[in-house]
Amino acid sequence: MFDLDKWQEIIATIKKNKLRTFLTGFSVAWGIFMLIILLGSGKGLENGFENQFRGAAKNSLWIWTGRTSVAHNGMNPGRLIRFTNNDYDNLKNNVSQTEYISGRFNIWWGNQVSYNNEVHSFGIRNVHPDYEHIEALRIKGGRYINHIDIRERRKVTVISTLVRDVLFKEDADNALGKYINVNGIPFKVVGFFEDDSQRESNMRLIYVPISTAQTVFSGGNRLHEISMTIKANTMEEARQAEKDIRSRLAAVHNFDQDDRRALGTWNSFENYMQMQSIFKGIRLFIWIIGIGTIIAGIVGVSNIMLIVVKERTREIGVRKALGATPASVISLVLFESVLITTFAGYIGLVLGVSLLEMLSGIDAPFFANPSADFGLAVSATLILIIAGAFAGFVPARRAASIKPIEALRDE
Repeated sequence: MFDLDKWQEIIATIKKNKLRTFLTGFSVAWGIFMLIILLGSGKGLENGFENQFRGAAKNSLWIWTGRTSVAHNGMNPGRLIRFTNNDYDNLKNNVSQTEYISGRFNIWWGNQVSYNNEVHSFGIRNVHPDYEHIEALRIKGGRYINHIDIRERRKVTVISTLVRDVLFKEDADNALGKYINVNGIPFKVVGFFEDDSQRESNMRLIYVPISTAQTVFSGGNRLHEISMTIKANTMEEARQAEKDIRSRLAAVHNFDQDDRRALGTWNSFENYMQMQSIFKGIRLFIWIIGIGTIIAGIVGVSNIMLIVVKERTREIGVRKALGATPASVISLVLFESVLITTFAGYIGLVLGVSLLEMLSGIDAPFFANPSADFGLAVSATLILIIAGAFAGFVPARRAASIKPIEALRDE
């Protein structure tokens, strides 16, 4: 245990060599500062990409049709594949990996939505009730489309809060239960939603029961897309689910299941897991760069401490001649090294966290809220203490090995 005299001696030694101590500490502070900034920036990049997955379930699978590009079972390429309500029922009832599922019928004309004198063009999505979970919508008032709406083909609609405010203006608080015209047909407003992605395109939407849209907009039993969330915990499970779905649809519509033009898919879970793997590599790379920078600073500290020991060879010899133990000599050098690295590193840590705090308000498409969490700060502090001990260990061992007689002869 150190007494006050030893602490005073360490501080006096540091004051005696201010410039050397500053330059040594600066290298350590810069290493920690860069580590924090790199990790925080990596987190900001990761948050930015995570934002791209907001507003839709991370385990969603989207399916659409096209034209066949290869011959199959004696049939020529170029055939148009079309989804119907039967395909929705087939996947919903027979694919065990399905969690939530919805068909989608698109209206390619009009999209005119009005209330009184307010007339605007908004996106109209005609879907099943499960679509609420696939798009990860947040209901802010009223309710979403339900199965009774589908069965009875009710003329109801769920509109975004943006659409509500545009159409109803000052009367927005009383919009629930009012009727709006969708392509000239009255629909009752039964709910309001917000989209977590906060993209304006996703907020300029209204939702209508798909069965109602197929009836009033002459869609028959036609579907343009099928979307779903799948029960998968690994990339292999997600790929297998997609393969099973392709195989089932290929058998029904008589096309090659590997024909990507006949049946297009987008597996968000696979893309999400690939992104996570990329960021694991980025985090590892950042730690390697950051630790390398710190090591460079620590090597500098170690070299400086070797110089300090060389300069104080005679003094150390006198100490040992007067009865100082090797342990006391080692502890003196070690604590001086730890003090320099810890104090300098703490300065770098504070500056790095402060800069990230200043940048925390950034919310760009692929970069958002760069930050360093508490666990990171604790890890960096432990690295500093351990690094300081390593930096002082070699010089301390050298100091402890000095023989008093040889030290007293040193000039």
